[in-house]
Amino acid sequence: MNPPTSKPSAADPAPAATSSPAAFDARRFKAMERAGFNRIAARYAEGAHLRAELATALLDAAALAPGQRVLDLASGPGLLARDAALRIAPGGTVLATDIAEGMLAEGARRCGEHASTPCFAAADAEQLCLADASVDRVLAGLALFVFPHPERALAEMHRVLVPGGLVALSVWGTRETVPLIHRAQDCIARLLPAPKVVRPSVFRFGEAEVLQASLAAAGFVDIDIRPCALSCHFADADAYWQAFLDLAGGAAEALGRLPEANQHALRRAVVEELAGHACGDARGGFLLPAHTLVATARRPA
Repeated sequence: MNPPTSKPSAADPAPAATSSPAAFDARRFKAMERAGFNRIAARYAEGAHLRAELATALLDAAALAPGQRVLDLASGPGLLARDAALRIAPGGTVLATDIAEGMLAEGARRCGEHASTPCFAAADAEQLCLADASVDRVLAGLALFVFPHPERALAEMHRVLVPGGLVALSVWGTRETVPLIHRAQDCIARLLPAPKVVRPSVFRFGEAEVLQASLAAAGFVDIDIRPCALSCHFADADAYWQAFLDLAGGAAEALGRLPEANQHALRRAVVEELAGHACGDARGGFLLPAHTLVATARRPA
C-alpha cells in the first residue's frame, strides 16, 4: 500500500499472484481505500450505467428469490444491493456492507425509505460480525481483488452462508483484456515514479483457473465461472479519465493529492493512451472494452 504521499502506479504482480505483495501494510491500504471511496461516493454511483450489464449478469447468476437473506460485500453505494432487494421481495432482506461509510451513506440517500430498501452497515469483509450460516446468498461485485487478504474474505463468505447457500461474485479479467482500466494505469506508470510498495493487482483473479482454485481452497463446490464482456463509450479523453477516477478508490485518493500540474499532465497524456480506441461510428469519442468473470460457488449442503 502506498503511503499517503506516494505516487500511484500501474505496476501489477503476475496474474496468478493472488496474495498481497511483500512488505504490504494491509491496515494502511484499507485506510487509503476507505478514504478514496468516500471521496468518490456520489460519482461512483453516477457511473453505474457503465457497469449495468455486469451487474445484471451477476444478479442473474445469483438465482435470487423472494424471502432470501442476502449479504452484499463491498457494496459501495448499494447499487447491487438495491436491485437485489427488488428480486427477493417480499419477505427477503439485503444487508449492504462496506468499510467506506460515505459510500453507504450515499446508498442510503439514494434508496430512500422504501419497503424494499437494503439495510446499510459498515463492516470489514475479512472479519464479519455475522452469525454462522445466517445468509442464503453472498454478493461481491468487483470486490474480491480489493480485499488485502482475499482468502480471509472467502472464508468469511463460506462461514456466513447456510449449507447449500450460494456466493456470486465478479472480477476484472486479465490485464490485457481490460483496456478500460489498464490504459489509465499505463498513463500513470509513464508519467509518475513507481511507488515504494506495490499495491495488489486488480487483475489477480483475472484467469478463471486462479479464481476457481481460490474458491475451491475456501471450501466451495459447484463452481461455475463465465465471461462477461463490457464496452464503455466516452465522449472524449476527459470523460474517460474522470470515469477511471470514479472507480479507482485508493488510487483516486493518491492521485487527488498530487500537485495540480501533475494532475493536468496526466489528463493530457491519457489522450495518447486512447489513440487505438477511437470509436468508428457517428458517436465519435472512444470505446473501451473490459473483460470480466462472473463466478458462482456453493457451500456444501
